[in-house]
Amino acid sequence: MIEEVIPLQEQFIRLSPRDPAIGFAYFLIGTVHLLQSRIDEAIAWFERARGTAPAAPVFRSRLAAAYALRGETERAAAELAEAQRLSSDDRYSSIARWKVVVPHLGVPKVRELFERTHLAGLRKAGMPEE
Repeated sequence: MIEEVIPLQEQFIRLSPRDPAIGFAYFLIGTVHLLQSRIDEAIAWFERARGTAPAAPVFRSRLAAAYALRGETERAAAELAEAQRLSSDDRYSSIARWKVVVPHLGVPKVRELFERTHLAGLRKAGMPEE
């Protein structure tokens, strides 16, 4: 299921390299790498995504999680703080709040992958449970 995301997004990038939404394609590829615990690859794609839209808090929060999982806690904390600052709501204030605001993680397998990677990384970056 998630394995299909990368080739589809790569095709989009090849066909529309100047599309204004290219950052979201980078973000989706990074997310798949993150969920599959390929942290270095995820970081490279999230950094590309952030470069296309520095004010997008979601790009920064995923990057924060990936940095934290790689052990770069200072960089992770800085990205998380920036995601919190840029967010129009308080979704990055705690894990509990994030789960309320973003409850649509799909099938149980994907929710489990998010818990093991993205949320684990956000915890390491300094996001509290409550």
